[in-house]
Amino acid sequence: MLRLTWVQPEDLLGHELRQAAQDGREPSAIAARWRAAGGTEAPERAGASDRPPTRYLRLLAEDLLDELADLPGKLADQEPTDLARIKSLCPNWPTPQATSPHLPPRPARLQAAWLGRAVGCLLGKPVEKLPLDGIRQLARATGNWPLNSYFTARGVPAELLAAHPWNRRSAPTSLAENIDGMPEDDDLNYPLLNLLLLQRHGRDFTTADVAKLWLDELPAGRTFTAERIAYRNLLTGLEPPRTARHRNPFREWIGALIRADLHGWTNPGNPAAAAEQAHRDATLTHTANGVYAAMFTAATIATATTGTHDIHTCLRTGLTVVPPNSRLAKAIHHALQLAGKHRDFDTIVDELHATYSPTHHWVHAIPNTALIAAALTHADGDFTGSICRAVSGGWDTDSNGATVGSIAALLSDTALPDRWTTPLKNRLATSVGDFNGIGFDTLARLTHQETARP
Repeated sequence: MLRLTWVQPEDLLGHELRQAAQDGREPSAIAARWRAAGGTEAPERAGASDRPPTRYLRLLAEDLLDELADLPGKLADQEPTDLARIKSLCPNWPTPQATSPHLPPRPARLQAAWLGRAVGCLLGKPVEKLPLDGIRQLARATGNWPLNSYFTARGVPAELLAAHPWNRRSAPTSLAENIDGMPEDDDLNYPLLNLLLLQRHGRDFTTADVAKLWLDELPAGRTFTAERIAYRNLLTGLEPPRTARHRNPFREWIGALIRADLHGWTNPGNPAAAAEQAHRDATLTHTANGVYAAMFTAATIATATTGTHDIHTCLRTGLTVVPPNSRLAKAIHHALQLAGKHRDFDTIVDELHATYSPTHHWVHAIPNTALIAAALTHADGDFTGSICRAVSGGWDTDSNGATVGSIAALLSDTALPDRWTTPLKNRLATSVGDFNGIGFDTLARLTHQETARP
């Protein structure tokens, strides 16, 4: 029997119970009913459980998902999703600009950003889903710790690989000995989609425009977590923003964050505009902290794209578009404090994991955004130092590496090191649109056109 990941009600319920506990709803009575009926916890690493449920359990899961959605939340007032309410809570919201106050970045800078995103993603792909200890052991086994280059299987003891196998889908194309161009990944597919979005609809695109573009250009099998749920909801006739809320326990996970780069790249020096574009994009699939993570990233990147600010200014600017009493803002501040306090990055990572891993899934936006901020701060924006810290911190390794790589590449005054970029062969694989096999130089030129568009 086909066990489709990320959509089956019996697998969604455990995630929704956890989400409810995090956002101030009281799910204990519903959780007790689920367990008394024989329901199980959500899969920890994969998107689907191994065995199909009874028909009764599936129907019960659907009913309980709806009941959970109707529970009142204690955090709704300080964690809104509506843009006007978000702005009202942000006392330092950046001054809106009618047009970008900065000249469009040179194509070479945008090419570095595309390459940086790809390199960081590629670095993290083989160890995605692995526990933190497994990542550290695999890197140490080949003398690559602290992490400083692509992972390799050469020299790794067989018993260690048996205990911590590489990501099954990624290892054939992302270990150092196997890299032959940039393989397909959702962390690159979404920037491509947003490039298409701007080409077709300009800066005034709507959330409905995003939805239609996905249905036209994004294969359903290339979506995961919140994006797959929203895609399913679109096909059943639901419209945004309900697509983000209906039976979607992943609405505060990392998916919207990984779509934010184009909104930052095309609004240099205009973090308010970048954040608003990211909000229209994110609300197709996410709410509250999942949306804030995208807005934070877009505003940070818009500031970095000018080439006139250090990483610390960029991150502080990103925080101005996040409600200050939200869980995301508190997590980012915590990460920044740790990064300023400890010289050893492993100590920072251990404390972040001790704080968030017991309660948050490894794809959740809150811990991953905190790790992104910590890595960039601790490395002072250095490209290699930033991507290696982000990936060595675990959780969503390829997504974190991609976002950190994009930001750090924008801050670099020199070309990215050849040892990172040469294996990509200026070639990107994708199933999005007509982009398969495209070069990063061409992507930079196309992005520059959208940046320069009025």
